[in-house]
Amino acid sequence: MARPPFGQQVTFLYTHDLAASAHFYGEMLGLPLVLDQGACRVYRVSGDAFLGVCTRSSVELQPATVIVTFVLADAAAVDARHAELAGRGVSFEKAPALNAAYNIYHCFLRDPSGYLLEIQAFLDPAWPQTDTGWAR
Repeated sequence: MARPPFGQQVTFLYTHDLAASAHFYGEMLGLPLVLDQGACRVYRVSGDAFLGVCTRSSVELQPATVIVTFVLADAAAVDARHAELAGRGVSFEKAPALNAAYNIYHCFLRDPSGYLLEIQAFLDPAWPQTDTGWAR
């Protein structure tokens, strides 16, 4: 029996301040909101990949155990996104730089709940390229 393929992907992060997270992902990063479930907001990252932010006051946040990576087509796109977000007041923990060990070009920032976000480009030509779809 053939396995049905996965058609979409959603990563959910917990927050104790949904308003701050919604502002960050929707207004600062410019991700389009595709579903507001009250206690959860789901944003389109690209194509059929989504990021959900949910408020759960009873859940202990574990931001040190998560890295959410947003992939762009090349180093120039990483530099452009970094400049755009910095211009909007987003602060970065690490400016764009080459990581020779992984053959990537990337930068790091944190969301309001402390989750580490990475914006990167794979420099290895074996990485499958696609339209980034990141809304402006």
